[in-house]
Amino acid sequence: MEYQNFTLPNGIRIIHKQDKSHVGYCGLIINTGSRDEEEKEHGMAHFIEHVVFKGTKKRKAYHILSRLDDVGGELNAYTTKEETCIYASFLKQDFQRAIELIHDITFNSVFPAKELEKEKEVIVDEINSYKDSPAELIYDEFEEMVFANDPMGRNILGTPKHLKSFGKKHIQQFIDRNYNTDQMVFASVGNVSFKKIVAWAEKYLGTVPTNLRQYNRPEVCKYIPKSLTIEKDTHQSHVIIGNVAYDFNNPSRLHLHLLNNLLGGPGMNSRLNMALREKNGIAYNVESSYTPYYGTGIFSIYFGTDPENLYRSFSIIDRELKKLKTKELGSLQLHKAIRQLKGQMAISADNRENLMLNMGKSYLLYDQVDSLYDVYKKIDSITAKDLLDIANEILADNQLSYLIYQ
Repeated sequence: MEYQNFTLPNGIRIIHKQDKSHVGYCGLIINTGSRDEEEKEHGMAHFIEHVVFKGTKKRKAYHILSRLDDVGGELNAYTTKEETCIYASFLKQDFQRAIELIHDITFNSVFPAKELEKEKEVIVDEINSYKDSPAELIYDEFEEMVFANDPMGRNILGTPKHLKSFGKKHIQQFIDRNYNTDQMVFASVGNVSFKKIVAWAEKYLGTVPTNLRQYNRPEVCKYIPKSLTIEKDTHQSHVIIGNVAYDFNNPSRLHLHLLNNLLGGPGMNSRLNMALREKNGIAYNVESSYTPYYGTGIFSIYFGTDPENLYRSFSIIDRELKKLKTKELGSLQLHKAIRQLKGQMAISADNRENLMLNMGKSYLLYDQVDSLYDVYKKIDSITAKDLLDIANEILADNQLSYLIYQ
């Protein structure tokens, strides 16, 4: 991957990959999310992601939404526990239009009171729809349990009570504290020269006043494994089993990604999918996931099944975990697992929007972007003994937490 980078005087970093596509992609990735909220601000990062679209010093909401839509482009945003991103896709001739718009809504939003109240209702509906989906809700409640009494455990959407209290002053306080220019990366992929990207970045993003980060994220609270069963009026039982895991600086994180992929990744041939769904037909959806954060991470296994199959499912999963903890992979098994992960990564990188977002996030966290070749070399160096050791650490029986909806 050939990319070029530049840092503006205010600290905002620029990274670009020139590509022959007729479509361009760009986004501003900010190193702040729900984890950075004070308790009274629960839901603020996500709320801001919504209301930056509601009006700037020179545009009404309609004109913001139409600015790229009118030329066939798309404007979007997302919030996680540790990042906020505003990004766009468009025809290559509209690169400057997209950069100017992202700058305008990120740094010139005026947060009209009437629009704030309307958007609060929209987000309350989003919260309620989430509550209607136990397969999604259980992930939030599991993290609340694992990261008890810690900002990491709070869900991203917030609560209706907290939302109700948010006003323009509170929004501005959060932005002033967390939208730090040295914690921003502008990433782009498209058929335009890096010289032009830098010129446009200087014209728009270069005018943003320097605002350097004045704090470090605190360490998360000590993890204590827990088990909890909640009565839910649902047709299926829903379950998450998990543990805290490696943070994004841990050299073993790639090893855990490989182990996760083998156990319950997106492939239909994952061990859990084969054992629960294909061989026994007792789960429609079963998957595992691993997410690294700053200073911590989380690994989890989710499945949904009919109540009468719940404990049979536990038994099957326990058997699969025991295999990973007691039997080293054979050379052919390891080779296949490595090839599968490498193939999935290549396919993901071929999606240029994914490439732009991943490139920007990597540059934000590590100040560099490894090529696929470099990542492949790291994956190829993983041994069966490495995976066995990690399985025994992350999947240790006395370290697993359980959350059950039944």
